[in-house]
This record gives sequence, C-alpha cells and structure tokens, in this order.
Amino acid sequence: MAGADWYQPDHPADAPPEVQLDTTVPHIARIYDYWLGGKDNFAVDREAGQRAMDANPSLYQGVKGNRAFLARSVRFLAGEQGIRQFLDIGTGIPTANNTHEVAQSVAPESRVVYVDNDPIVLAHARALLASGPNGATAYVDADLRDPGTILAEAGRTLDLTQPVAIMLLLILHLIPDQNDPYQIVARLLDRVPTGSYLVISHPASDIQAAASAEAARRYNQFVSTPQTRRTRTQVSRFFTGLDILEPGIVQLHHWRPDPGTAAPADAISSHGGVGRKPSSADL
Repeated sequence: MAGADWYQPDHPADAPPEVQLDTTVPHIARIYDYWLGGKDNFAVDREAGQRAMDANPSLYQGVKGNRAFLARSVRFLAGEQGIRQFLDIGTGIPTANNTHEVAQSVAPESRVVYVDNDPIVLAHARALLASGPNGATAYVDADLRDPGTILAEAGRTLDLTQPVAIMLLLILHLIPDQNDPYQIVARLLDRVPTGSYLVISHPASDIQAAASAEAARRYNQFVSTPQTRRTRTQVSRFFTGLDILEPGIVQLHHWRPDPGTAAPADAISSHGGVGRKPSSADL
C-alpha cells in the first residue's frame, strides 16, 4: 500500500516525488485513459482495455457517461447545495471537466483534494490540476483501503468540521467484498459532518449482464486489481443511513440529465447516485 504524500502548487519549494512506473502490469487509470482516447497508457493497458471493450462495446459510452455524471453532480452540489469542499478519491488521469474545474466555475473558493495511488495519475494531477487563486487543490498518494491516511492528509487542505462531498466514481468496484468496501465508505462518512454528501458511480452486474460479465472476466485476466461489479441493490447499500437525493440510484445518464440531452444509444451499465448525511434533527 502506498504511503501518503501531498503537494500543493502554491508551495513551489515542495518537490514532487520521482515518478516510478511499472509498465508491465495494466493499471485501471491508464486503461480508462485508453477508453477515453487518451495517450497516457501503455501496450499492456491497451491490450486489457481492448479485450474488455471487444466483449462489451458500450464501455466507451460508460466511461464518457461517468465523466458527464461527475460534472453534473459537482455542479449540482456546488451550485444548489452550497458545497465548497470536495474529496475526490480515485482521481484518474486528468481529462475534461475535472472536479475542481467544475466546482470553481460555480464557486471559485472551492477546495478540492484529489486522491490516487498511481504515480502517473499524481504526476499529471500536480502538473495540470492547478487551483484558481481563490480556492485550493491538493493531492494525496494513498489507497482507498486506507481511509485513515486519506482523511488525515485531506484535513491539511479541507476543514473536516464543515460539509464535504466525498466523490467515489468508478472506484469501489476495485475493492473486493473480502476487503469490506461498505465499511471503508462508512469510515469515510463517520469523519465528515452532517450536511456532507456521498457521490458514487459503480459498474453494474445487472445491466447488460452477459456482456458486462464477459468484459469483467477478460479485464480481470490481465490486472492485479480485479473488478467486482455489483447490482443496484448492492450499490444502494453504500448509502445506508443517508438521504438519497432524487432520482435515486439510477443509470448514470438518468441522474439529473442536462436539459435537451439525448439518452445514449447503448445503455450505460453503471449505477450512480448522491446521498446526504442527515443530522439528528432530520431523522
């Protein structure tokens, strides 16, 4: 498990650590980069990604739909719910509509902490994900399975006594059941106050079930971190104790779509939703 390391652009004396890459093993962030048409991937990533896409061609639509869901949910939380702090775990290689860009386009004072444990992601994040002058961004090198480290490091930039939006987009399927992903999410939520939000997108096992299962099987043959797709009911369990916002746990393209947006030709085989941590007065 990677240790914690952080860097903020407004501290130029802090030297980023040397990037060390293992190009012999596929990594999910680089596979997603390949699916999105990026260039920050290697042959092993492209092979794993292509084999999965051959089994389920809608994967491309799914990762594009996930980026759109990220933008809509952040815009909603910053604009309509007044959230000014975001903890984005499983950042991925930067592309369009990154969390801080969307949040700060609505509220320039927004503060965002990005978390990943892939060196190439963190190198790109430090280079490209620079905050506007009124807000802040920071970067934590840590594994989702170590929420204590994540929260300790995030607390150097975020005020954890004030509401935070925890973003877990296409990351929880990389935590197998034996590692108890529900307890990991519960630990994160325990440390943030009422009025905080949880945003999840998660590959589905009950949408396009045969194609999704075959894509997962092919993908898992190549990677050290296999994926576990889950049903809508299983994804809903992550929101236990939260108030789930309308329209509930739905396919990503059905979550508060932008007006005039056409539904994708192929169904996006991921569930998504947003929940709010209630106060005792709300119960």
